[in-house]
Amino acid sequence: MSDRKCLECYEQLRGRADQKFCNDQCRSAFNNRQLIDSNKVIRSINRILKKNYSILSALNPEGKTTIHLSDLQKKGYRFDYFTCSYLARNNRNYFFCYDMGFCELENSKVILVRRDLNGDLVVPKPELLKAD
Repeated sequence: MSDRKCLECYEQLRGRADQKFCNDQCRSAFNNRQLIDSNKVIRSINRILKKNYSILSALNPEGKTTIHLSDLQKKGYRFDYFTCSYLARNNRNYFFCYDMGFCELENSKVILVRRDLNGDLVVPKPELLKAD
């Protein structure tokens, strides 16, 4: 008989040849640890995006406003993290964190905007996807 051990607690395994864990608790602990290790970067980035979003939301309750760039910096806004960018017809680049965005203007001013994502998130009806 081969020397098979539990991947979590390293106890001797008895039973099926393809068994990897001695019980459900070891299986669960092993898989949870794997998930935590692989998602650290994602959780960190999501935390930054959430903070950026809350800063933009707090400074822009009306949906469109102009502020100084320093106001975003004082609140701890991270300019290198955003969900998408948009180049407008006037060649101004808007940076969005979900539906809240900003565009740098002259004299260290920033315009904060909110865009309607409902049109972008609508799933087409199946009958519209059929080819003629």
